[in-house]
Amino acid sequence: MMWQDFVFLAGSVFSLVVLVPTLRDSMANVPLGTALPSATIGFIYGTAFLTLGMTMSAVGSLLTGVMWSLIAALRSPHPYNSTTRSDSASSSNDSANSTTNAAPHAD
Repeated sequence: MMWQDFVFLAGSVFSLVVLVPTLRDSMANVPLGTALPSATIGFIYGTAFLTLGMTMSAVGSLLTGVMWSLIAALRSPHPYNSTTRSDSASSSNDSANSTTNAAPHAD
């Protein structure tokens, strides 16, 4: 096993640790333009490391690709994510209600 394998694995583990709070935060909003390319890169790197015989690096990169895929599915605004759609609908309703229920100004 090469020492480089451990270096790339350490980088992947660091990425995973840093991404866990984003995945756990229900209020997080990560654009698909960020999440999908990052997931793709993780899968491509994982495949490349596997073909080079760097198994530990491959596992770390593939897990990073899975993590970004989960973030894309759960924390990105898209029409199939019901929590994002309802949050934006409720905020527009709140703003509409605040203007119609506002008391007149007394000068």
